[in-house]
Amino acid sequence: MYFDRNVKNSETYEKALHGTTTVGLIAKDAVILAADRRATAGTFIAHRKTRKILKITDKMALTTAGLVADAQVLADWLNTQMNYLTITKKQPVTVREAAHLLSLLLYRYKLFPFYVQLILGGYDTAPRLFSLDLYGSLVEEKYTSTGSGSPIAIGVLEDGYRENMSPEEARKLAVKAVQMALKRDSATGDGVDSVIITSEGIKEFSDPVQP
Repeated sequence: MYFDRNVKNSETYEKALHGTTTVGLIAKDAVILAADRRATAGTFIAHRKTRKILKITDKMALTTAGLVADAQVLADWLNTQMNYLTITKKQPVTVREAAHLLSLLLYRYKLFPFYVQLILGGYDTAPRLFSLDLYGSLVEEKYTSTGSGSPIAIGVLEDGYRENMSPEEARKLAVKAVQMALKRDSATGDGVDSVIITSEGIKEFSDPVQP
């Protein structure tokens, strides 16, 4: 979502989070993230090929909903922190540690918040999934969704999710959830990007708009 900050905070918050659908879920030995590609500025479709799944490390990625600039700054900051901590600690940073770092930064700026909803997924000793809001609230999840299409997407996830799904089964469910939102939410659209994150790394996929 592209938006002018020169409006009242309540208006910005309301409009900023009406412009995408992202989902995440835990599968057997993997975490799956998916998101649509449409970026909007009010009722205007600003971009049809926006990347809303941002790679943080070789085994960690972030989905973004909200203001594009805010999300990009946070992703770049987290990527820098992961590189620095990996070098200084001489070992990889866990997904939980990364989520807590992001949560602390969001909480620190809660009076002048970053207008985002984020899903952080990754693999350390197991697949991990965390959701964060603009004030730094942090929840570990089995499945979750953000953005204006999330009420539709979460219903699909609740209906189809089960423990120990295969990575490809889970990816198809995640894509279906976003595609269902795409059909009913005008701010969601232009296809679905998805990733499977395992102990071996990140695999990227792209699905077209269903007719």
